[in-house]
Amino acid sequence: MKKITILNGDPGNRAYELDSYMGEIENLLESRGHEITSFVLRRMDISYCNGCWGCWVKTPGECVVRDDSAQICRSLIGSDFLLFASPVIMGFTSAVLKRACDRLLPVIHPYFEIVTGEVHHRARYEKYPALGLILERGADTDQEDIEIIRDIYSRMTVNLKSELRMMRFTEDSAEEVADAIDSI
Repeated sequence: MKKITILNGDPGNRAYELDSYMGEIENLLESRGHEITSFVLRRMDISYCNGCWGCWVKTPGECVVRDDSAQICRSLIGSDFLLFASPVIMGFTSAVLKRACDRLLPVIHPYFEIVTGEVHHRARYEKYPALGLILERGADTDQEDIEIIRDIYSRMTVNLKSELRMMRFTEDSAEEVADAIDSI
């Protein structure tokens, strides 16, 4: 059994079918004994990061802006697996998912270390979850878009002391995605 946190970045536009797809995956994972915490980001009060560094200086490990992002950070730290889900919009993940990712800053230290010859943040916590990504391609999504998304989310995992263990698309069956998550 895994503790799994899902960040659903569907913006709620009727052009996307991500919500129902993610519902299928959640039901499958729960039926297999996993504990699921799912956040539908468009329904949450998540402010933009204003770059004040208060989460590092004033209230270490917590954002000074009081909104729903604190729930996401707590769930992330208690999870074995963090799953990002988003349609591809104009070549990248949705704005609501990007905003939520920006607000994960409190889970890392302001202090630095060298990781494979690069400067990165030190871990604030002992354990971080493995990460996965599910994308719903748009009509204009091309391979370059996918590679850029993969690269950026892979780079994000360096500071999150994790790795991108899975990248799937909504063309894959919910069963295939659940199987891939089971195998992580």
